Amino acid sequence: MKTNKSLLSLAVATGLAVSSTTASAAGFQLAEYSATGLGRAYAGEAAMADNAGAQWRNPAMLTYLAGTQISVGAIYVDPNIDVDGTINGVLPTSSQDFANSAVIPNFYLSHQVNDKVFLGLALGTNYGMETELDENFAGNHFGNEAMVTTMEANFNVAYQLVESVSIGGGIRYVMGEGHFGATSPQQSEPTLPQGTTLKYMEGDDTSWGWQIGTAWQINENHRIGFAYKSEVELKLEGYAEGLGFGLGSVVPQTRDNGYMNLALPATAELASFHQLNDKLAVHASINWTDWSSFEKLEAHLDTLGTHMVKVENWDDNYRFALGATYQLDAKLALRTGIAYDMSAVSDKNRTITIPETDRTWLSIGASYDVTPQFNLDAGFTYIIAKDAPIQESRGYESDDASQAIGGAFQGEVSGSVWLIGVQANYTF
Repeated sequence: MKTNKSLLSLAVATGLAVSSTTASAAGFQLAEYSATGLGRAYAGEAAMADNAGAQWRNPAMLTYLAGTQISVGAIYVDPNIDVDGTINGVLPTSSQDFANSAVIPNFYLSHQVNDKVFLGLALGTNYGMETELDENFAGNHFGNEAMVTTMEANFNVAYQLVESVSIGGGIRYVMGEGHFGATSPQQSEPTLPQGTTLKYMEGDDTSWGWQIGTAWQINENHRIGFAYKSEVELKLEGYAEGLGFGLGSVVPQTRDNGYMNLALPATAELASFHQLNDKLAVHASINWTDWSSFEKLEAHLDTLGTHMVKVENWDDNYRFALGATYQLDAKLALRTGIAYDMSAVSDKNRTITIPETDRTWLSIGASYDVTPQFNLDAGFTYIIAKDAPIQESRGYESDDASQAIGGAFQGEVSGSVWLIGVQANYTF
């Protein structure tokens, strides 16, 4: 995962490219912040206050958490993504199950200072994934490996303005790193030994962002929440290698230091919670991600200057989710949910290194109160990725350079993702 999800990743063709191999959420985004929310397909998250993890999606929800609470958990993400097609309409090629599995941990702490003020600390991730295409895949000149990981710490504060309205906000400290590469396939023209590095680049950075949120308790049984996370700019500093950058050909050196700018996009969520009776509650969300800010990738090298490595032209993404919670008895609550996650790329701009497509989430989960202070959550989700076409080159100069080396690729991506999460929550 995307850990993600989608799946998450960065990759490069004879250009450099951030990619997502069907991350659990759109692009290279990860939705998996808690096992609690996983069980309802993350429906209604900005209006939910189950435990200390609520602050990750909406810091205003801290005002619903009495005393001091702690939540610790992890989600295992197992993507199964395949790509099949041909080179120049003649040579068949495929790569199976090329997105790596991952475990996404999380930690949350909330503290009630008084009747009005609440504090929170959250540790998790919003972005990350890793892919590695088969070494014999004949499209590796469009990208053969990719990885991006981020870790994030949120420091949040919330204030209850009046009994029915709360606000919250926080700062985000983000640590990110990634590597991405492309190699020559067996059929390279002009002839290159298979596996020759065309482009490889890696780097890391830290940066800051912010988030805000609000909650409106309409009445005892109905609540609306809204949250917004800022864009975070990363300058991934490291080094580059490969003939595609001119290293070892234009200049004798085989490595050059440099950087690539990567924007983690802004997001927003509008959510609602409705307690229909003593047993049943329903909740819903609409999520937006500003993926249209991701237009291109450029490598800035110390010796060889700036390279336009990939035109992306992504689209804004929307996600729609509906969930329900049923209180079976005093100790056991059951959850379920369904979500539709739109692709962040059009059919034209989908690539081998970004096999991004629409996804449908099917989720179930449960919470069990071991004691009045201690409970356990578990969630399970199956994500169905829509089969989607891929064609490279797409008419951009950065793609044409790759096509000249190994030919044009035309094919299809298909796949699914399994997610399972557990979480422990304690109130002091």
